[in-house]
Amino acid sequence: MGHKATSKEITMRHRNAGYKLGRNTSHRRAVLRNLVTSIILTDRIETTITKCKAARPLVEKMITLGKRGTVHARRQAASYLMTPESVDRLFATVAPRYGDRNGGYLRIIRTGARQGDAAEMAFIELLGAEKELNEKAKKRADARTKKREELAKQLEEQKAAEGPDASTES
Repeated sequence: MGHKATSKEITMRHRNAGYKLGRNTSHRRAVLRNLVTSIILTDRIETTITKCKAARPLVEKMITLGKRGTVHARRQAASYLMTPESVDRLFATVAPRYGDRNGGYLRIIRTGARQGDAAEMAFIELLGAEKELNEKAKKRADARTKKREELAKQLEEQKAAEGPDASTES
């Protein structure tokens, strides 16, 4: 007396591993390829937790290819990654970082809910990239302060130029 599940019933997801991400196959593959490429290029990105979890094994496979360093591995990586720069960066800087480490190249840090739809967000970052990320942040902060100082100087010059005109009118 088997019971056949109809379309209205909720069936159990036995043996259905992986993340569908609410997309069809080609869209899901494209999204994950873009995520992996972005992670390799920038060392850290913020996205939803589900996308982080889906991208993690793919990034780890790319780093493993990078550690092999063969022409075949480079071509396999190039067939998956979206840009030639990402392939170069994978083989030149990212993979050598993990020469003595067997797996576990990524960290997922939860950052809370997104404002618009309350989706759980997280940073996914490569381990050992903190130094480069801190340098980038410091450079950005320095540029910001320099720009602020320039704007303040321009504002003072404008006020100084307007000052004598305002005194003659009174």
